[in-house]
Amino acid sequence: MERDIIAARLAEDFGAFPDILMEWSRIQSDAIALVDDKRDIAWAELVGLVERLAARLVETGLERGQSVAILGTSTVEYALVFLAAVRAGGVAAPLTTSASPEQLEGMAKDSGARHLFIDAGKAAELGPDFMAGMIRVPLEEIEQWMAPPGSRAPAFEPAPGDPFNIIYSSGTTGIPKGIVHSHQMRWRQFAATAVSYLGAGLEVRSLASTPLYSNTTMVAFLPVLLAGGTVRIMGKFDPARWLERAQGDRTTITMLVPVQYQRLMDFERFDEYDLSALALKYCTSAPFPPELKREVLARMPGGLIEIYSMTEGGVVCLLAAHEFPDKLHTVGRPAPGSELKVLDDEDREVPPGTPGNLVGRSQTMMLGYKNRPDKTSEAQWTDPETGEVWMRMGDIGRVDEDGFVELVGRAKDMIISGGFNIYPSDLEAELLKEEDVLEAAVVGAASRRWGESPVGFIRLAGGAREPEAIRAAVNARVGKTQRLAVLHAIEEMPRSHIGKLLKTELRETAERLGGVE
Repeated sequence: MERDIIAARLAEDFGAFPDILMEWSRIQSDAIALVDDKRDIAWAELVGLVERLAARLVETGLERGQSVAILGTSTVEYALVFLAAVRAGGVAAPLTTSASPEQLEGMAKDSGARHLFIDAGKAAELGPDFMAGMIRVPLEEIEQWMAPPGSRAPAFEPAPGDPFNIIYSSGTTGIPKGIVHSHQMRWRQFAATAVSYLGAGLEVRSLASTPLYSNTTMVAFLPVLLAGGTVRIMGKFDPARWLERAQGDRTTITMLVPVQYQRLMDFERFDEYDLSALALKYCTSAPFPPELKREVLARMPGGLIEIYSMTEGGVVCLLAAHEFPDKLHTVGRPAPGSELKVLDDEDREVPPGTPGNLVGRSQTMMLGYKNRPDKTSEAQWTDPETGEVWMRMGDIGRVDEDGFVELVGRAKDMIISGGFNIYPSDLEAELLKEEDVLEAAVVGAASRRWGESPVGFIRLAGGAREPEAIRAAVNARVGKTQRLAVLHAIEEMPRSHIGKLLKTELRETAERLGGVE
């Protein structure tokens, strides 16, 4: 009966995440809510620790709508800080661990955070002077820092438009853009999912093996807690460890990016593990090859749902791959409440079946980029007839006769490596900073390990250094996820008769030359 009451609350148009967590702590105080390799936390303890952290945040100056920066490997403590920031009326602002120190400093400043929670590894790497003006709290010591046992944070009733979190976009050599999500957006996105779990009577045990700074991970984190389930938080992904945890926990829900599915399929002892409890597997963040979907369907129990969207929002397409085995080359159909248009280069709608630039809108769109109204505007398309605002999806696609969306290319040749976006123009600019590089181009090449990896091509001045030395110099300046896998020196860049760089030919050359793991 009490579960039905919570399900009814989740079915409402809007609600507060902390209130739902409080209800679960009341009716199942001893059930496990969060677990990692070092500890597990029951529901009553979870809410108690979140309240104590939130109270201390407010005591030390956190204001409503102000960010709380989090930096480190995903752990139970990391998750507690994320939840406490929201409970206190602040904004969870997880920072990308693979970013360069300059990028991290830029993100922290852009977020407006007063507090920085950082783990020992990143603290040692960045040194004591990193963001010295902030209140720095070691993630490993949050229980010594938080308010005394029994403390409660001041009441906070979120408004629908209040910011909930900031997710910083990956894969740019400048300061990543902060994508701001509202309480209303997160509620619409995940409350209905939680209701579906409760309605199905599913025992929700999630395995979250992507970082908590990634929007991808929220699918395996927030709706699971709203449904009163258990979230297993993993640090660095490893196929053997993932399989051990999934088998031992009797995991029912998981989210993996395509390269993780590939690594599991390639793991020589995969078939030795019992994954029979799996009910639903999700995938998002990068192209999911049809042949890989087919193998996952054949070898892993439970349904497989591919999600196509952006962190910024726009259309949300869903492909229930287990229900539509003849549509594995697509990303599914727009979900209820989502709309999609296909436009030509002049922003005119094209006939059905014609490839074009995808734009979408839904109830789960960002508030905008933090402090970047110009970039927010660039990311949007306004329908001249209705005035409705749509998001430019950055992909080229077409819609088939059954309404399924097939992606045929990516605008601006964006590379997605390990689920992270890499913009070739940024790496090309870095290559051109090297004095002996006359021209530079970067493309994505297929990688079994990462899905795609960036490969560079350069035209050099006479007497220049070896390409490997140039690659090392550039890789030292960029984030880990952006590093060039290979750099080739060529005599001339391939161009069309009107001078357009032919990146298609460069991709073919990259595949032919190989060298990408």
